[in-house]
Amino acid sequence: MSDVLVHRVQTIPIVAHIPHSGTHIPGWVRSTLLLSDEELDLELRKMTDWYTDQLFHCVVQMGGVAVVCRYSRLVVDVERFENAEDEIMASRGMGVIYTRTSSGRPLRSEPLPAEERETLLEKFYRPHHRKMEEVVLASLDKFSTCLVLDCHSFPSRPLPYELDQDPARPDICLGTDDYHTPAPLLRAVQEVFRQHGFRVAIDSPFAGTYVPMKFLKRDRRVKSLMIEVNRRLYMNEGECRKSSDFGRIQVAIETAVRRLVQDMDQCR
Repeated sequence: MSDVLVHRVQTIPIVAHIPHSGTHIPGWVRSTLLLSDEELDLELRKMTDWYTDQLFHCVVQMGGVAVVCRYSRLVVDVERFENAEDEIMASRGMGVIYTRTSSGRPLRSEPLPAEERETLLEKFYRPHHRKMEEVVLASLDKFSTCLVLDCHSFPSRPLPYELDQDPARPDICLGTDDYHTPAPLLRAVQEVFRQHGFRVAIDSPFAGTYVPMKFLKRDRRVKSLMIEVNRRLYMNEGECRKSSDFGRIQVAIETAVRRLVQDMDQCR
């Protein structure tokens, strides 16, 4: 259940990838998780990129495309590499299919049965990636270029599983790829967020940005940039509800996207 959202017809070469805003867990998957309902609710509160589908909806409103995964990342994490040897977080039990929680507690049985793994990948992971490949190809066909905007949020305090445990976290984290992230686009977005009064960091506390495997390190027409928003800027993290500053963040993101649209011609 990954939604492809388009406002009438695509008029800008931007695809928003929103992988972690979903909270849905099918009943049969829930039965395999080793958490009580209370524990699962707490884990969802910590691990969900709350409201990122709304924060970045401006991409669709401007004529771009958004691919939104409606399943929780506790079902599968569509942003992880499928092969464990390629995925740095697999060693922490948080590869494409989590077997550990954000605090390191058991989430699923280990080792995960091969049949269960294949079922999860085939039902949830691979369809999402096929959709991303399709919309990126459509953008390339129409515009000869495509920018994948990788849309995330992060908690104001590091969770135990995270590689970067520095408590001094920025307001905005921009993630890059040395092959797919043009320097002019990175500078433009950085400038916009700084003009709105936000402290911006590059590849910290999270690094990298999503590119569909079909194009990864192969096609420079596919650009990519990750935008991570500190959750304390727009929500009450304990209660998982929007704060009064939600609209301010939406405006800043919309301004950044408009700037990206203007600057895309420089990177064709």
